[in-house]
Amino acid sequence: MAFSEFEIKKCEKAISLFMEKNLPPLHVRKELDLGSRIKGQSVEIFEIRPRWNDPKEIVEHPVAKATYVKTKKVWKIYWQRADLKWHGYEPYSEAKSIEEFLKVVESDNNACFFG
Repeated sequence: MAFSEFEIKKCEKAISLFMEKNLPPLHVRKELDLGSRIKGQSVEIFEIRPRWNDPKEIVEHPVAKATYVKTKKVWKIYWQRADLKWHGYEPYSEAKSIEEFLKVVESDNNACFFG
C-alpha cells in the first residue's frame, strides 16, 4: 500500500533536509551527485555518477533504503551489499521515523552506505 499524500510530503521534507546537508559541492555534481525516490512504502537514497567505462552514460548506485512497516510503525533499514541484494542494516535494523533513518545513513558508523 502506497503512502498517503501527507506521508509523502513528510518524507519529501525530511529527505530535502538530508540532501541539503549531504549533497556534494556544486563543482563535483557532474561526477557525483545524490538522488532519492519514494516508491511504494520505501524510500531510497542513491548516488548518481557517470559509468566508469562510458562516461556519457549516467548510472545510479544504491546507498540506502528504508521500508515502512505500517503494522509495526517502524522503518526497516537496508543497505546493498556486493551481491546487489538489500540486506538489513545492523546494528540499526529499524528506525521509528524517517528522520531517524536519515540520521543513521548520515552517520554511516559501519561504512555500509557510503563506503
